[in-house]
Amino acid sequence: MMDALSREHLEREWTPNAVVKVFPLSKKYTFELACRIFLGVVDPVVIKRLADPFTLATEGMLSVPINLPGTAYNRGIKGGKMIRQELMRIIKDRRTELMDKNETEHTDLLSKMLLVTNENGQFYSEMEISNNIIGLLVASFDTTSSAVTSVLNYIAELPDIYKEVLKEQMEIAKSKGPDELLTWEDIEKMKYSWNVARESLRLMPPAQGAFRETITEFTYAGFTIPKGWKTFWTVHSSHKNPKYFPNPEKFDPSRFEGSGPPPYTFVPFGGGPRMCPGKEYARLEVLVFMHNVVRKFKLEKVIPNEKLVFHASATPVHGLPVRLHPHEK
Repeated sequence: MMDALSREHLEREWTPNAVVKVFPLSKKYTFELACRIFLGVVDPVVIKRLADPFTLATEGMLSVPINLPGTAYNRGIKGGKMIRQELMRIIKDRRTELMDKNETEHTDLLSKMLLVTNENGQFYSEMEISNNIIGLLVASFDTTSSAVTSVLNYIAELPDIYKEVLKEQMEIAKSKGPDELLTWEDIEKMKYSWNVARESLRLMPPAQGAFRETITEFTYAGFTIPKGWKTFWTVHSSHKNPKYFPNPEKFDPSRFEGSGPPPYTFVPFGGGPRMCPGKEYARLEVLVFMHNVVRKFKLEKVIPNEKLVFHASATPVHGLPVRLHPHEK
């Protein structure tokens, strides 16, 4: 499904020889994909009714919490209510549809959640399902689109890296029929491409860190951190530490060959028992999109040294405009 949707998106949105903005298109693609996989929603009108308020809600989550008309926080609250309202409508309609048709085989997560029971044999309430779906949409929106943007940024910037990624992906493509979709075995063959993706995420991670509570007292940089304190760990302090990543500013996918870097030094998805549960989903989404993009185009950055700003995730100031050069047939 992910491969088919990726191809559809590129055919519809990425016009050969045109200049496109990677970041907004990545956000559109990742949200459409999430709606399809989690909700079974393909209607662009319904997706837009979710996407517009979702953008407001995510921007409001990280704004100054002042609930006055016109503030990002106020718009975020309104956006959240609109999302909840639309989701509850979708859930109610899907429940009715499942009951009327008495169907049990579905590929989307929403239908499966409506059909399963908890440990007490009870069906989950519409509010419980709505809460879970919102959590999944949040997790798969900003960070995943930022990861896709990060990877395409370096592929467009570094021709030698692009050449090796293209070589690997074309080998996989040659082993398949023209309309044959990628399989899990194909994904496992994308070793160099995944090393490129990981190095991209090392230098341009989608999230900047996270809060944690210390479970034991420890000393760091001469400071004693007591048990129970809230701390904020930053990704960059690990990812650009020359002790673990020599010449840390250099783009070098070979860092991830063999056993790769030491544990807890490469943490774009966090680490330990509370690491991001969507890591494999993100890995699959990034690799499938890489496969289809490089097979169709060579990317040329329009703004070579575009600056990044950091909101919820790293964001190119101008959206990472690139020119799409189609391959000669």
